[in-house]
Amino acid sequence: MAEEVVLVNESDEPVGISDKLDAHREALLHRAFSVFIFNSKGEMLLQQRALNKYHSGGLWTNACCSHPRPGEEPLEGAQRRLMEELGFSIPLQKAFEFIYRTDFANGLTEFEYDHVFIGKYDGEIVPDKNEIIDYCFKSPADIGEGMLTHPHKYTEWFKIAFPRLEQWLQTITRPAF
Repeated sequence: MAEEVVLVNESDEPVGISDKLDAHREALLHRAFSVFIFNSKGEMLLQQRALNKYHSGGLWTNACCSHPRPGEEPLEGAQRRLMEELGFSIPLQKAFEFIYRTDFANGLTEFEYDHVFIGKYDGEIVPDKNEIIDYCFKSPADIGEGMLTHPHKYTEWFKIAFPRLEQWLQTITRPAF
């Protein structure tokens, strides 16, 4: 079954629906979400994308990313994918949203209105091996250092979203999670 994404304008207002791969081939702005999970030590959960992903296979990124389905709110989609990819469900807090565009060597383009969510989790992780080949928790300082020394090991959107998340975390007194 083909996956569909919600096309949006720069104000995140829906303007249509598209096949996911068509949206990436044609560089159409569409709704997405990114989930960042921290443990009680303040370390962030990273996943290494499966090698068979349509882009960025084998690269490290945040806990999960995807697209809400038509008729599905971004938070609902984020919670769905968290369970599908990592095998757990937790309350998520909306952090911020941003638009980014990244072109890939395979001709695909990520042009997304990204809703960013955060949460806290210390339990068991059961990764879907079709989505994830490895995972770990790392301190934000270690992640920042890794992105400076080995930027080619991280997804393009993570390199954009991670500094924005760090900046956002500095503006709040205490996350709701």
